[in-house]
Amino acid sequence: MTIKVGDKLPAATFRVMTSEGPKPRTTDEVFKGKKVALFAVPGAFTPTCSNLHMPSFLNNLANFKAKGVDTVAVVSVNDPFVMKAWAEKSGGDGKIDYLADGSAEFTKAIGMDFDGAMPVLGIRSKRYSMLVEDGTVKQLNLEDAPGKCELTSGDALLKQI
Repeated sequence: MTIKVGDKLPAATFRVMTSEGPKPRTTDEVFKGKKVALFAVPGAFTPTCSNLHMPSFLNNLANFKAKGVDTVAVVSVNDPFVMKAWAEKSGGDGKIDYLADGSAEFTKAIGMDFDGAMPVLGIRSKRYSMLVEDGTVKQLNLEDAPGKCELTSGDALLKQI
């Protein structure tokens, strides 16, 4: 079942890179008591994700903060090493929380997984953005076609806050 506005996020554990290596981070640790702009990408370093989706949030960090958002976070079905490298390469390291969902635990639990095995990706996340307040989905945007980043961009989510 796909998550919808009004639903509480399920319990799941992401992996994040720290100076001591990969560490677990639960949905409660990310979302409890916070207003979070979360977006998901099919894959770190992929063209639409790196050239459109990530910049649309990075370029709007101050605008999200001005609207009371505590954290901007990105989730991808990638490992924490890839997510850390992407954080550094994208310029978002220390600005956006990069949440690795390597086995798609969170992605499957919210019904946002798809099989991108053809051509090359394997199990991945659909492209979406959401506003989450204290673990509850307040806004949800799902892209209607692969390779597009219009409905789920940082600009689109900002207009809904």
